[in-house]
Amino acid sequence: PEKTAKRRAKHLNVHEAGRSDCGVKSNIKSIPGVMTIRGCAYAGSKGVVWGPIKDMVHISHGPVGCGQYSWGSRRNYYVGTTGIDSFVTLQFTSDFQEKDIVFGGDKKLVKVMDEIQELFPLNNGITVQSECPIGLIGDDIEAVSRTKSKEFGGKTIVPVRCEGFRGVSQSLGHHIANDAVRDWIFDKGGPESKPKFEPTPYDVAIIGDYNIGGDAWSSRILLEEIGLRVIAQWSGDGSLAELEATPKAKLNILHCYRSMNYISRHMEEKFGIP
Repeated sequence: PEKTAKRRAKHLNVHEAGRSDCGVKSNIKSIPGVMTIRGCAYAGSKGVVWGPIKDMVHISHGPVGCGQYSWGSRRNYYVGTTGIDSFVTLQFTSDFQEKDIVFGGDKKLVKVMDEIQELFPLNNGITVQSECPIGLIGDDIEAVSRTKSKEFGGKTIVPVRCEGFRGVSQSLGHHIANDAVRDWIFDKGGPESKPKFEPTPYDVAIIGDYNIGGDAWSSRILLEEIGLRVIAQWSGDGSLAELEATPKAKLNILHCYRSMNYISRHMEEKFGIP
């Protein structure tokens, strides 16, 4: 279409000899409903940070396409029985239709959560990964999450405001996901409500390793062979209990700085973990 062609013309150009650059315009926000060659904020949250947490169900809240896009492309290996106690490679979506845009998706989100509780009773928590339409129509995912958490006996339910258009790439999605861990996991009592955890002087957490192809497992073996105890992996082959235990680590070992520096800085400032 002419309008789209005009907008897209800025993204492709021929470099001419003698010029310092080819004048391509980039680093601008995603357009809701338009597939881009790079990831969006939603992809950074769902596809990178939250998705590999294996014992939580991650709802792609919005149209089905975004969930498919974030679900099928990565090799976040994990130990567990898929569909019973682990859910990484399953796709959960509220499958927004036009009527949901008009009338709101809160009731549909409630129904999805009810179905998850019935079909997958061994899940340890739920996250709501919001796609572009959720922010555009103003659905109150926080209110739904709080209500259903109480109804499910205090289950951890995390609303994540990671609508794709919020950032120019995946990066803001990483930040938003980190902040959601801070606000909905750490600040809800977290580790203090888990008395079974007995710390040692050698507890470390692997932060920012997504176990793509099993690389976090290799790091873990090396660290444990030199006498350290890995109490958490973020987030490849990770669990909700590991997220909750991390503030008791003596050291955070940061692999992917770009995606996890925010939560690492927070833990250094609040809990004194270097």
